[in-house]
Amino acid sequence: MGEGGVALADDASALYWNPGGLAFQHGQEVSISHANWLPAFNLSDLFIDYLVYRRSMPELDGTVAASITYLNLGEFTRTENDPTPLEKFKAYEFAVTAGYSTLLTEELGIGINGRFIHSRLSPFGTAEEQGRGIASDFSFDVGMLYKPKTLEIPLLGIDIGGHFTAGFNLSNMGPAMSYIDRAQADPLPTSLRFGIGYKILNSEYNKLTAIVDVNKLLVRKHADGTSDPFYKALVTSWADKSIGEEMREFDSSIGLEYWYSSWVALRAGFFYEDPQYGNRKFMTFGAGVRFDIYGFDFSYINTFEEQHPLGETLRFTLLISWGAQ
Repeated sequence: MGEGGVALADDASALYWNPGGLAFQHGQEVSISHANWLPAFNLSDLFIDYLVYRRSMPELDGTVAASITYLNLGEFTRTENDPTPLEKFKAYEFAVTAGYSTLLTEELGIGINGRFIHSRLSPFGTAEEQGRGIASDFSFDVGMLYKPKTLEIPLLGIDIGGHFTAGFNLSNMGPAMSYIDRAQADPLPTSLRFGIGYKILNSEYNKLTAIVDVNKLLVRKHADGTSDPFYKALVTSWADKSIGEEMREFDSSIGLEYWYSSWVALRAGFFYEDPQYGNRKFMTFGAGVRFDIYGFDFSYINTFEEQHPLGETLRFTLLISWGAQ
């Protein structure tokens, strides 16, 4: 759905999109997703997997969830001043996340995540560097989802309760990740995502939902290569450019999801990023099926440029959900 979902967050992957959405979910669910990463490079050992589990726990007055994200970066050959191979090594990264979500009111859910991150880029330094390209870190997220049962638009007298949702997710707050040189530590991609959703159709057999997300990276880098700590960058990243430039740093997502009788889903979306701040732009398409407690989803990225690294990315998800309607 155009890489959006902060105002939808209606399954176990809410742990990623917006942990506040877990508070509205019941029963248990487990799902696993797989995608070949940057398929245009034709490297079979470049892939990402995501395993997530969530469970509602009335005794804790909320929902708990946990996930593992694994990014395999492939095999590399070590050389020195000539192309003679010395040895081979594998690179990978993973993150383990645990979260808790609860309802503040019947219409407002809040969630918080804690995350351990491990990055293994290289088991040794480059040339004369002392140390290794291995680092660990931690981060946390805070998210909220608002699903009003009644919400009247002033002056129009229209009640959009039960159709409208809104949410935000402040994610990846944590210290910079340091490999060899602490002075050149890499800041985590702290970001703030806002989103709204609206059910255009909501009948027994036909449901159509539209979502809009905007996201801003809350990182401030300096010319000398250093960066502000995350708690400072939450403020300074909004004030280091003109208002116009700050607005251009937002990337945006638009998505549509159609369900027929809660059995078959069709999805489409569009993602846009300003040319000076990443220049990613693509369409997404997807579909899903549900049968009893089982579900299967897939999505496809269609870029506007030929031989784009993200072009023709396919993602697959298998899920099992039980204990709820």
